[in-house]
Amino acid sequence: MHGSTRGHAGTRRRIAGAVGVLGMLAALTACSGSDEPSDDGSAMSEDGGTTAVTVGVIPIVDVAPIYLGVDQGFFTDQGLDVTLETAQGGAAIVPAVVSGQYQFGFSNSTSLLLATSSDLALQAVTAGVATTGEEGADFGGVVVPADSDIESVADLAGKTVAVNTLNNINTTTINQAVRDAGGDPSTITYTELGFPDIVPAVAQGDVDAGQVVEPFLSAAEAQDMRQIVSNYAAADPDLTISMYFTSDQFAQEDPDTVEQFTAAMNESLEYADAHPDEVREILGTYTDMDAATLDALTLPRWPTEIDTDSIQLLADLAVTDGVLDEAPDLDALLP
Repeated sequence: MHGSTRGHAGTRRRIAGAVGVLGMLAALTACSGSDEPSDDGSAMSEDGGTTAVTVGVIPIVDVAPIYLGVDQGFFTDQGLDVTLETAQGGAAIVPAVVSGQYQFGFSNSTSLLLATSSDLALQAVTAGVATTGEEGADFGGVVVPADSDIESVADLAGKTVAVNTLNNINTTTINQAVRDAGGDPSTITYTELGFPDIVPAVAQGDVDAGQVVEPFLSAAEAQDMRQIVSNYAAADPDLTISMYFTSDQFAQEDPDTVEQFTAAMNESLEYADAHPDEVREILGTYTDMDAATLDALTLPRWPTEIDTDSIQLLADLAVTDGVLDEAPDLDALLP
């Protein structure tokens, strides 16, 4: 299914929108916490030999493992004192990591590819979250009203689809699913809305369809909406959707802390994958989900290995859709 996309070749120009991504650095207004990094961006050692690090995260289901890991003491065991700073998305986290405000961050894989293509020196340290790989049983998908005339993913061609961010992982994976089904994704009109606004927009008929993740996917299905495609699983059943990352500078200046963070993060990912009940419990500590929502939502997978083929696929899809002019050097980004 992915052969032609993964094999995309030829010389292409560097991303035309590099200035836009670099411009994020100028917008660092930042949510800094009480534990400030040192002036050179390195982590600070505290009394007792622990090292203070700040990690930029998004308050969503995907980052439950790091909250669990902090709660379980996995980071303390590695000599790290972790402060979690929440942001709305990778657009704020990436420049904060590059500038040294955060030592580590969480972002979707396509955003990291965009940043790498714009010469922002980043290094992924471990996986963040992955699709379940099961169509109709994933934590993200495209929904339509029960009485919609959209019967298959190919029918999204010519329709208006809401996504949380334009020209990113959701648009490229939806486009690939439409393409694979024989439709023309170039005829889709994408509208950018926040996840909390997408289900109401679909219900009111403001858009024909919307891509949502949990808990909004369960909320849509509770309103009798139909899921047309699980766009992550459809793109690749092993898709690495997000990753934890640091800056090249920090990785070079403090490799021991990077090694300790990676070890604790991997232990946290394994623990979350094996303890779904504890995941649901920890979600209640940093989100506003009620008990019924927590019970109903579909959890993602949390592998420790980054699926490099799926990252290459995302890079190729970004090129196919014109989000990137050329695929970045994955060796520079991936561990």
